[in-house]
Amino acid sequence: MYSGLKKLRQSARRKNYVYGICLGIFSAAIGAPAFAQDVNKDWEHVTSSIKQDAVTEAKIKEILGSMTLRQKVGQMTQAEIKSAKPEDVTKYYLGSVLNGGGSWPQMNQKAALADWVKLSDDYFKASLATDLKTPIPLIWGIDAVHGNNNIHGATLYPHNIGLGAARDPELVKEIAAATAKAVRAGGINWAFAPTVAVVQNPRWGRTYESYSSNPQLVRIYAKAYTEGLQGDLKDPANVVGSVKHFLGDGGTFNGVDQGKNYSSEQELINTFAQGYYGALSAGMQTVMITYSEWNNDDALKHQNSPKGKIHGNQYLITDVLKGKLGFDGLVVSDYDAIGQIPGCTKDHCAQAVNAGTDLFMVPNDWKAFIDNTVNDVEEGRIPMSRIDDAVARILRVKMRSGLFNENPAHNKYAGDVDAISNKALARRAVSESLVLLKNNKQTLPLATDKKVLVVGKSADSMPNQSGGWSKTWQGDEVDNSDFPNGETLLASLKSQYGDKLVYSADGKGVNPKDFAAIIAVVGETPYAEMKGDILLPQPLTSDDRMKADKDALKAVAGKGVPVVTILYSGRPLYINDVLNFSDSVVSAWLPGTEAGGISDVILRNKNAQKDFRGRLSFAWPSDPCPPSQNVEQGNYKPLFKYGYGLSYGDKKTVGRLVVKTGNCPVK
Repeated sequence: MYSGLKKLRQSARRKNYVYGICLGIFSAAIGAPAFAQDVNKDWEHVTSSIKQDAVTEAKIKEILGSMTLRQKVGQMTQAEIKSAKPEDVTKYYLGSVLNGGGSWPQMNQKAALADWVKLSDDYFKASLATDLKTPIPLIWGIDAVHGNNNIHGATLYPHNIGLGAARDPELVKEIAAATAKAVRAGGINWAFAPTVAVVQNPRWGRTYESYSSNPQLVRIYAKAYTEGLQGDLKDPANVVGSVKHFLGDGGTFNGVDQGKNYSSEQELINTFAQGYYGALSAGMQTVMITYSEWNNDDALKHQNSPKGKIHGNQYLITDVLKGKLGFDGLVVSDYDAIGQIPGCTKDHCAQAVNAGTDLFMVPNDWKAFIDNTVNDVEEGRIPMSRIDDAVARILRVKMRSGLFNENPAHNKYAGDVDAISNKALARRAVSESLVLLKNNKQTLPLATDKKVLVVGKSADSMPNQSGGWSKTWQGDEVDNSDFPNGETLLASLKSQYGDKLVYSADGKGVNPKDFAAIIAVVGETPYAEMKGDILLPQPLTSDDRMKADKDALKAVAGKGVPVVTILYSGRPLYINDVLNFSDSVVSAWLPGTEAGGISDVILRNKNAQKDFRGRLSFAWPSDPCPPSQNVEQGNYKPLFKYGYGLSYGDKKTVGRLVVKTGNCPVK
């Protein structure tokens, strides 16, 4: 299916009129959006594109036979770079380090590429300086989720929700390949991406990390992303990926982060597992476990499958992932997640080890984790066979990724400034991901030979434009100077309008009637997991994050001048008031550092007019308190259905909408 879609998209780029045909075929291929359909009764066995080979397996067995228990547990331990120095890697046989969101060399947010590469080199050399009979190289993991969003000056691409709207697996593959180079530029060879959550409730603060509510679209994208990021692990630009978060984190009750998923096992199979099928078939080498719980009674039907946190669920991790799906790579825990299992702490959890997790992200408590796990084995709470399985999988991934052959700090892209930048690709991705929600009186495209007023703080805000996981975990505590190579929408518009453009962040002190058109940029302030949740009884409006921009829109609307609103958001939101104030509304999602892709579409170009290609990968709410899946249920109908999106040739008019206020009932 994927190769056919790729050809269609290439054809669509050559001729715009083909795009409508392409979109129709693509939409048919992925089916209608739905929660789990009764398609598969059991888990799929996945045939990976990366196979085991006898030479590698024999070497793994040889190395295992020469290791002590403490050395093995050291390999199963992943520490934060803030808490583990290179000499610790040597002393404790650490198998891995990570830098979480908001962690950089010497804790310098603007660290140069050379600083990243130097630290990588120090860690790698330290891992080879142990007394192990066969030195085992360290692997460094990084959250690079929309480009290498940690490195100063790197290009940031649209978050996954925007890419889902683009309906372009080839684009996703290209972005993954560019991200891999950017990760290599820092001397690192493991990216914690892609996220393949099939989000069912946009209240969840990580909705923007999901491509779609449609499991088949997620499956196609997961495969494409893995192909771009990992390739066959032979190219210098390839890095190891990590598909996450296993399993069902997009379906927690009421969209609560790290909450409870009440889905049946069949729903897990047909909805939430689809991205894993796609990624694993393309050779994905690591899987990260979710913070969420599986709390359906189906869990109790299986031995070693308790209700509760999936980090402690042996059935899903060992029997399903490693058994039925056939996954032979390594399973990594999430940040401090083992501490959420009842009876466990951040540094001690035999249940998680026995459940099948191989590498433990214990960022600050890693010393105690090693001691406690060694003690658990010695006292019989963890069998040695489980330790050997974990270390064998870690060694297999390290060997496949070339770590035994090359220091990542010596990779051809390490320290290469050009490898962290691909502005043209990012700009194209932005232009393809835009969804035109409303265009009454064909207000768009806008002419550039007349005066225009731009309002809204988000017009000149790289943080609002980029969202969470942008330099810091939540995307906060940064400003435009932290994105030196990016372009805000205001800067892009100024390059087109020159002195015919006037900017007023709050919409005050200007007379709208002096202008031919008004562009209002309304955006959410950044957020990531936990802090981004819109918890009941709050309405699905995000008004607290958009108040200043909404006020600016209100100040200039209704004055007889056409208003075009550009919306930055990490999810579909109830914005009936914004739609009423605007003649045209464009959902730009979280476009990243190249907002010029918006200008490319909304401004008139006499030579080659770009059209809107984006189509909703999530339904758009018609009510501030929509049902969890935001699809047609009972009397509820979305304002804009999955797959909706206008083009310039469409004459559809969006009428005045009822605006509801107040809190939602808690269910």
